[in-house]
Amino acid sequence: MTKSEKSARRPDIEVRRIQGDGVWARVSSVGEMGERPFVLVSGIGVSSHYFEQLAPHLMQFGPVHALDLPGFGGVPHARHALSIQQFAELVGKAIDDLGLEDPVIIGHSMGTQICTELAAARPELTTLVLISPVIDASARTVPVQALRFLRASLHEPFRVKLLAVVAYLTCGFGWFFKILPRMMSYPIERTAGRVAASVLVIRGEHDAVCPRPWVTRLSSAFPRALDVVEIEGAAHSVMHAHAREVAGLCVRYASGAPARGDAIDAGQGENADIAVVPEAPKQKVSLGPTDAAKALVDEVEGAVVEFRGNKTDDDRLVELGREQQAEARARGHG
Repeated sequence: MTKSEKSARRPDIEVRRIQGDGVWARVSSVGEMGERPFVLVSGIGVSSHYFEQLAPHLMQFGPVHALDLPGFGGVPHARHALSIQQFAELVGKAIDDLGLEDPVIIGHSMGTQICTELAAARPELTTLVLISPVIDASARTVPVQALRFLRASLHEPFRVKLLAVVAYLTCGFGWFFKILPRMMSYPIERTAGRVAASVLVIRGEHDAVCPRPWVTRLSSAFPRALDVVEIEGAAHSVMHAHAREVAGLCVRYASGAPARGDAIDAGQGENADIAVVPEAPKQKVSLGPTDAAKALVDEVEGAVVEFRGNKTDDDRLVELGREQQAEARARGHG
């Protein structure tokens, strides 16, 4: 699709495929200017849409490349379950194919395992951001993690819950439960000792999946300089409802400044090294009911176009649908 074919109001999203060993991943890229690119890797079962709020804030500072790995976001899964290492190798292949030099690597949930494995294998990467890292080594059982996930979900906005439902249905429970044991058993705290990059860890105040004691123990496993920050009012998907705060932390840290900035000290003991970022005031939507409804309809239509693209294996439609959704969301937020 040429730029002349795109609406002037729509963000210029480029969708391309990264070929691996019998599998492929999708990369959605947005933004062109900036000193350093960002590579975003989402968690188990979900798609790069989880970064739909974070990417627009990051693209002001550099190009953003969000990945949909095999089995997620409409990308076909492999015949056999991939390991965390195999997922990491595919992310590394994306970095090479895109020609990126020392991008800021950002992972969420299971994506933190993939990004930690990637950073351990590639010492030339200098900046790693782990959002809601898993799995708590003291609670590595499915029942406990499921209960914690449900507790955290009570504090998630409706939009995140909707994204999760759509993503899990798209992924399929068969593939989800093939990957789940790989995520549950991966020892991120052991891999951390092989990471040469400086690391920023971000958690939400209400994230039961990623509790403070676990974050403290995990952070001590990394040999390089590290910042640990908690955002008030946030849950497991902290980078969605609190995208501005998370983007600010990522950009400051990538520039070499302390991410915590003017954050509040969390306390003593196990919380002594955690800084708390106050929740930012919510931005008010200025659209009237008619315009807001039109934006919602346009976003749904864009989602349908993306769905058709996935079903017909047409990346052009996926690209068009994602652009329409992004433009509609921008209007919907006033």
